[in-house]
Amino acid sequence: MSTGRSFYITTPIYYPSDVPHIGHGYTTVAVDTLARWHRQSGDDTWMLTGTDEHGQKMLRAAAANGVTPQQWVDKLVTESWFPLLETLDVANDDFIRTTQERHERNVQVFFQTLYDAGYIYAGEYEALYCVGCEEFKPESEIVDGTGAFEGLKVCAIHSKPLELLQEKNYFFKLSEFQDKLLELYKNEPDFLRPDSARNEVISFVKNGLKDLSISRSTFDWGIRVPWDESHVIYVWVDALLNYATAVGYGTDPEQFARRWPAYHVVGKDILRFHAVIWPAMLMAAGLEVPRGVFAHGWLLVGGEKMSKSKLTGIAPTEITDVFGSDAYRFYFLSAIAFGQDGSFSWEDLSARYQAELANGFGNLASRTVAMIERYYEGIVPPPGEYTDADRRIQTVVADAAAAADAAMERFRIDEAIHAIWTIVTELNGYITENEPWALAKDDAQRARLGTVLYTAAEGLRALAVLLSPVMPVATEKLWIALGAAESLGRIQDQPLREAGGWGVLRPGTSVNGLSPLFPRVEQPA
Repeated sequence: MSTGRSFYITTPIYYPSDVPHIGHGYTTVAVDTLARWHRQSGDDTWMLTGTDEHGQKMLRAAAANGVTPQQWVDKLVTESWFPLLETLDVANDDFIRTTQERHERNVQVFFQTLYDAGYIYAGEYEALYCVGCEEFKPESEIVDGTGAFEGLKVCAIHSKPLELLQEKNYFFKLSEFQDKLLELYKNEPDFLRPDSARNEVISFVKNGLKDLSISRSTFDWGIRVPWDESHVIYVWVDALLNYATAVGYGTDPEQFARRWPAYHVVGKDILRFHAVIWPAMLMAAGLEVPRGVFAHGWLLVGGEKMSKSKLTGIAPTEITDVFGSDAYRFYFLSAIAFGQDGSFSWEDLSARYQAELANGFGNLASRTVAMIERYYEGIVPPPGEYTDADRRIQTVVADAAAAADAAMERFRIDEAIHAIWTIVTELNGYITENEPWALAKDDAQRARLGTVLYTAAEGLRALAVLLSPVMPVATEKLWIALGAAESLGRIQDQPLREAGGWGVLRPGTSVNGLSPLFPRVEQPA
């Protein structure tokens, strides 16, 4: 049943100066899974991802590599960021680059609107700036340097010295929005999730907001301020606007009205930009604030937040080359409570792959299909009389589907997967208890055998549909093996909110041989 309302969801706009690591992949597959769930539930869904390509860091990197900034970002995006989407089987609807004309032109429209409305003024600015963060640092993120940087102020995140910048800049009157923002957080408790993120933002805003410098005049790699060509718009502020320019802000009012406002999924380190600065800018422009901002935790490796500068970054292909994209998606989305920090380890990934995917789900699929081939010449048998044990499976499937949908509404992908996994556990137990291999030896038990195998196959049909947003590759293989593609159409067209109904797989359907969904893997050394 469609809600009739657009479900527009975005990943953060990624800064492509580094190659993507598993943290970027984690955010992207989470957003993709939510988008696939809503798309397959009949909602008017749109998923956006993209890259943020301006700023001083890009300019310096391009110069160091002897190319223009545009050549540099083109290389990064085509060599590293587009392939990430293929590696992880991401079905995004759009990919925006902040160097595209549709973005640059409409950022100028937006800022002209704010300027004309009196929310922007010129002023002098002096502050410590971190080029790595592309951000003037608040006191809380400035620390004293050690070792080679003794006596200098360094960035708490990058541990690199900060630069003292003095510039004439344009400022946005962020301070005027303190009360309106607090009112928003109060009236819309789901605007910021999880609660830890909400509490952090509320206390930050209660401490008072300073006006925000929104332009730079010491370099030119950026979008020009429309009323003063000697300034470019500050990279972070230009970047936030991608969520609006990608769906037609400034050029296509119909598309914009259909899609906006969006849900934003971000890492918690960029929460303030999305939860404070962005809604304030939208209010100033007379536009609706986002529908919600969800901040997920960090992925920790060896107890440290991943970063290229500290060499803790792991490329997604290091995992997918060994385990495949489905296992990557399943592991990160189920092993970590969405919204909290999570630790990655190869041992944990290997153990879960073996126990949950290969032995749990994969084995259930292989043996069910194999028994239908062996005992019914590959034709799904009709069920006979249902017993309490069979009806229990039907209840488990219906409950799992409803619980998963409710969890996805709360952006708790981990809880949705755990709900769906009860079907795997219950069906494996059901097969063990009902021993179809023993029933097959007794002709008098033929009808019972048919019921047991139909129940297992129909349970797998529901599992395939419910897990398809999480693991699109394996579930499609299973769908084809069950013969469901022939009689029911493509798996991605199956309505998710009806997946928990019973009796959808038609008796008489021909199953096809199923190679292992999750083959044994050689452990990486």
